[in-house]
Parts: sequence; C-alpha cells; structure tokens
Amino acid sequence: MYARIDPYMKNIKNVFISHHHKDDAHVDKLTSMLSKNGCQIRNSSIRAKPANQQRLDKGLVKDATIRRLLRMKMSWAGTVIVLVGKETHSRPWVDWEISEASKQGKRIIGVYEEGLKDKVELPNALKEYSTSIVDWESNSIMDAINGIASFQNPDGSPAPRQDGPHAVC
Repeated sequence: MYARIDPYMKNIKNVFISHHHKDDAHVDKLTSMLSKNGCQIRNSSIRAKPANQQRLDKGLVKDATIRRLLRMKMSWAGTVIVLVGKETHSRPWVDWEISEASKQGKRIIGVYEEGLKDKVELPNALKEYSTSIVDWESNSIMDAINGIASFQNPDGSPAPRQDGPHAVC
C-alpha cells in the first residue's frame, strides 16, 4: 500500500531569509505570497521577539553566540534569500550572513522588497556572491530558488549581472 503524495510536498523549500529586523513584515509577506502560488517555504531565519531584540541591541548577547546560531540555522537551508530594502546594505549581520552562505555553498538570492521601484544600494557581499537578484514577483523568486539565474532591477526589468562567482551547485 502506497501513501498518497501531497502535491505541495514537491514544492517545499527550506530557506534562510536574511533581512534587517525592521523588515520582518516583508518576511511574512514573502512566505505568504509564495505559499499562495504553490510553494511552501520553511524559513529557518532568526526573528527576535521584542525582549530578545532589546538584549541584542544592548549587546547582551555575544557575537560568537549569534554567529553559531546563525550557522546552525543556515546549514539546514538549501537557499539563502536576502530581502533587499533601503537600509539592507548598511546591516553588518546581513553582510556576514551572505558571506557565511557562500562559505556553506548555498544558492544566494537577493529579492527586492515589495514596493521598491528605484534602485537601492546592495550589500557588498550580495554583489559578490549572489546567484540571482530579482524583483518582488513569485515566478521570479521561484525560478531563482530553483536555480535559474536572473538579475533584475526592483521594477523587474533586466539588470546587468553583478560581479562575483555566481556558482549554482
């Protein structure tokens, strides 16, 4: 006797979503948008509750502890998605997460936040290690997760390929 295969099981993706903590709402919107389009995202990224965020902001958690936790969370994911907003380029932890994703051999996808129409500065590590940078559109994001490299501007128009290795394994 065979178990019935759930059609969504084919579209389960384990990802780590790197983002500026002020952009938490976009993480929810991203996973919801992809879910509505037939892809279940299992996100292993860290989203600090307000009390924990205060501890982080006050420096009460050692960087080594944060790095260890991030490495563990990221190692489970097949793809690292970087939500790109107006302030993302200035976030040192986002840059570190991208570099760590590269060390772990992850596919690294930049996704411009919903509503961005103008170009924004990209994190340096994303410029160097991205395999795709796409607009806020489910087909573009899913193609990138599935290994179809694409480089776009926030409005979805084609963008020149960024410098870097862009290796997709």
